[in-house]
Amino acid sequence: MRTLPLLPAALVAVLVLSATATACGDDGASGSPRPDRGFTGTWSVVSLTVDGLTLTAPDAAQLTLEPVRTGHEAQATGNYGCNGFTARVVFDSETTMTARPGASTDMACENMRFETAFAKLFQGRLTVREQPDAVTLKTPEGNEISLSTKPRTPDAPLVATVWTVDSLLGAGTASSLPSGAQGKARFTVGADGSASGSLGCNRFNAKAAVEGPSITFGPLTTTRMACTGPEGQVERTLTELFGNGRLDWRIQGDTLELTASADGKGLTAKAASAAE
Repeated sequence: MRTLPLLPAALVAVLVLSATATACGDDGASGSPRPDRGFTGTWSVVSLTVDGLTLTAPDAAQLTLEPVRTGHEAQATGNYGCNGFTARVVFDSETTMTARPGASTDMACENMRFETAFAKLFQGRLTVREQPDAVTLKTPEGNEISLSTKPRTPDAPLVATVWTVDSLLGAGTASSLPSGAQGKARFTVGADGSASGSLGCNRFNAKAAVEGPSITFGPLTTTRMACTGPEGQVERTLTELFGNGRLDWRIQGDTLELTASADGKGLTAKAASAAE
């Protein structure tokens, strides 16, 4: 493990422990007493909301707060999803806190997009909204970190799940589907090596070969309706994507991400229900 310069050995041990502690079953209620302000305990990170786009957290992403000194401060340790981190938290009021990042490990991890976003959001002034078994931390820009004491939702299976497309990915960008096309593009990968669904307007069928973390769609057979407006725009994008050769796939919770390694174009989709 490669760490930041001058990271003390004791702190490295804390970070390593936080990087593997997600599965320990802490319900957030045990440990040190609650401070005069704010919240304590170990919390699973459920998701981030960044510029209107939801990023589902890796299973290992978590945050632990232990009160110190006057009860208005807490020591934070946690995991961005792969790398461990520390921070100092000051509860400025009943509804606001300030997070000051400390040290972190510096490993090259699979989901650096989420890790970078989490690190960027968990610093500075944050508004705290507490609910039973959940906390939402909101930045001045309106971005959010969602925390929960409840167990994480298991990853949905790629096969035999109805996937509803909810955003399109570009080279380093993500955008929600245009109004009028939302909820209309959906597809299912069958256990028999087939794929079928709707491109947003026309229905399609194709072969689908899954090899490890990649999937390749064969030529699409579609219905022949003339599609214009938002539906037509989404349909053209998905037709091009599915015909782009091998796509990398990754599932976290109920979210599927498909991306073309050649140009970074892709989509995210939500698990709607198991296919019959």
